Amino acid sequence: MTPETRSPLPMASTGCACCAPAPAADHAAPAAPAAPAAGTASTTGTTTAYQIQGMTCGHCATNVTEEITALNGVTEVHIDLVAGGTSTVTVTAEHPLSTETIRAAVEEAGYTLVTD
Repeated sequence: MTPETRSPLPMASTGCACCAPAPAADHAAPAAPAAPAAGTASTTGTTTAYQIQGMTCGHCATNVTEEITALNGVTEVHIDLVAGGTSTVTVTAEHPLSTETIRAAVEEAGYTLVTD
């Protein structure tokens, strides 16, 4: 019996921020102000949708969810993943969160908050 030889499968995309090496800080594009796609207030808090680029898989979505959920007052995060495109992240919080707070969490996870 001959031992089985396995070769790793190639990566489908090198654009996955969770798998790709981080860009050098001196080459990063300057942050521009962003406006959330939508926002509503209710008795359970504020719900706002943001557009995020760079997510390609469930691991990416988990990274973003963990970073945003760690923010003070966040009660729910829902992601509509568009692999390789612009995904919608809906955040429900006890109080309104600044766009810069969300941007920092998204960038900490390795992705880009879409600006207008």
